[in-house]
Amino acid sequence: MSCHRIDELLELLTPVWQKNQQLNLAEMLQKLANEAGFDKSLNELTDDVLIYHLKMQPLQNNEMIPGIEKDFVEDYDFKKALLKARGFTDENTD
Repeated sequence: MSCHRIDELLELLTPVWQKNQQLNLAEMLQKLANEAGFDKSLNELTDDVLIYHLKMQPLQNNEMIPGIEKDFVEDYDFKKALLKARGFTDENTD
């Protein structure tokens, strides 16, 4: 795991761990794995699972997933976008 991933994980983990100071590191990781629905052994838990879970944890169920929000288009018409990408103009789609 690269240094920036470690820094990101520690930044995300710090506030959660401060709320659960009675837990040691292994217990904290197991708690997060359980919350994330990770059902394999703890040694198979990846930093990606932890980072994703810690980023998603504070969001409400109806909030947009971080990273997807920037690409979201309201009332997106896939058919028109596909025709446009293939070189058809709006006049040819009617």
